Amino acid sequence: QVQLVESGGGLVQPGGSLRLSCAVSGFTLDDYAIGWFRQAPGKEREGVSCIATFTGSQYYTDSVKGRFTISRDNAKNTVYLQMNSLKPEDTAVYYCAADRFCLTGPVIGVPRHDYRGQGTQVTVSS
Repeated sequence: QVQLVESGGGLVQPGGSLRLSCAVSGFTLDDYAIGWFRQAPGKEREGVSCIATFTGSQYYTDSVKGRFTISRDNAKNTVYLQMNSLKPEDTAVYYCAADRFCLTGPVIGVPRHDYRGQGTQVTVSS
């Protein structure tokens, strides 16, 4: 059974950092790309980042380039999103999702969200 579980969200001050984790089961990271997307109240869903299967190539939406880093640990079947220099506009529920490949632009992420986690809340506020 495919399962994705996010963790690591929380409340952080502007300029602070958080590391989100996406633990997957029922498949391996060799076979699926993992994308992070976020949903803020009243806003459209936004793809944030994606890491490809074989190459491990990383993709980011423009608003997070230079601040967020996606990585994976295949042995732990876990993907991470390191978020630095957080801004209030980063506040959202963050989800990870799995699909066969990454979208590389202008939309970033995985094309389908059928396999996704329950989300983790990130709040950036002073």
